[in-house]
Amino acid sequence: MKEALYDFIGHYGYIALYILLSAGIVGVPIPDETLMAFVGSLTAPGGPFEFGTTLIVIYAGTMTGMIVSYLIGHRVGKPFLYRYGKWFKLTPDRIERAEGWFHKYGLWTVFFGYFVPGVRHFTCYLSGVSGVKFYKYMLYAGTGALLWCTTFLTLGHFIGSNLDGLFNLIHKYMGVSFIILVVVAAIGAVIYFRFRKRRAI
Repeated sequence: MKEALYDFIGHYGYIALYILLSAGIVGVPIPDETLMAFVGSLTAPGGPFEFGTTLIVIYAGTMTGMIVSYLIGHRVGKPFLYRYGKWFKLTPDRIERAEGWFHKYGLWTVFFGYFVPGVRHFTCYLSGVSGVKFYKYMLYAGTGALLWCTTFLTLGHFIGSNLDGLFNLIHKYMGVSFIILVVVAAIGAVIYFRFRKRRAI
């Protein structure tokens, strides 16, 4: 499948990147991170793509997918997702998992969800279903998307030919790393507020 995607990019360039990133966010099974990292390797000196232009294109594609997903969730609601979501791998189990994250962490799930496999495809739908204000959604989704796109595009740009092995390693442990980061941040916040409270006394 990856070879077919790479051929598509080779033939249609930036247009292909925009379409693929848009479709991937909506739920079409496209290896988003692998794709961005691969394209990032093509932005190295002498490559067929320019880094700045590529970043703009994949960011625009990502945000298009996020907006479309939000509007679908807002217009049709959860029953539609449960009934037809399977066509886009939006299974009930995955929807419930993402919904649990969303209820626990709010819009931060949209921000960090890009980096958690199996979550980012659903947070946008759930934002629409939950009636989150569009401007708030765009703030978190837009910031998270920019960080996500920049991270993997830059990774591919600097790693180049060693990309596949490194990316497989990162993808394997990315979920664990994110959980550890959240736990460390929570512990830090608790320590900070307790220290602040004691100083106030």
